[in-house]
Formats: sequence, C-alpha cells, structure tokens
Amino acid sequence: MEISGRVISVLPEQSGEGRNGPWRKQDYIVETGGQFPRKVCVTVWGDKIEQFAIREGEEVTFSVNVESREFNQRWYTDVKAWKVEKGAGEGGAASRTPDQFMNTPPPQDAPPPSDDQIPPLDQEDDLPF
Repeated sequence: MEISGRVISVLPEQSGEGRNGPWRKQDYIVETGGQFPRKVCVTVWGDKIEQFAIREGEEVTFSVNVESREFNQRWYTDVKAWKVEKGAGEGGAASRTPDQFMNTPPPQDAPPPSDDQIPPLDQEDDLPF
C-alpha cells in the first residue's frame, strides 16, 4: 500500500529496550492531497530513520504495511514504512486527483485529430439525453 503527501510534522524520535534488544522509531505526520486531504501518522523503525532522512515540508510517497494488534482488549493500528520515495508525492500517479488527470496535456507524439474524426457542432446525435 502507498501513501503520498507532504510531511507536515516530524515527531521526536522514541527509543527503548525490549526483550529483543534496543529499538528506535520516529513518527511522521503526512497530509495527503486531493479534495478531502487526510492526515496519517507513518512510523519508520531503526536504521531506516537515517536512511530515509525525511524532513518537514517534503513531498513523499511511503510504501507501508498496516497492522493492528490487541492489548488489554483494545486494538492499536500501526502504519509502518518500509520504503520512501521523495518528491513523488507531488507528481506521482498515486497522489493525483481526477481533475489533474483530465487537465494533463496529450503526449507530444500523439497526432492531432483530423477533421473527419471531429463531428460538426450542428450535427444532432441520437443519444436520448
């Protein structure tokens, strides 16, 4: 699954000691684009924090795994990033709205339509609406 958008907040790094040894994680708040933007908290674990080097204001696409777990009869959901593409949030297909697809110019190698392919405006069609 992919989530694309702009990083609006970088939360402080958290660390601790578990039964498998020390752990580190950092959360990022990402705002998706479109007519109804959403805010999503994405977590990066361990050495990937430095590898991805995500900064506030960057446009990114996160490849994530979504997982829920139960603790004391309550459910918690994690959105864990395993891959990050920077700059893809702005122009990537995953974050484009339908309006952006409709307003995209045709490819340069496409020939313009010929006159016999375009019906005249005064010609009446047989559509019922």
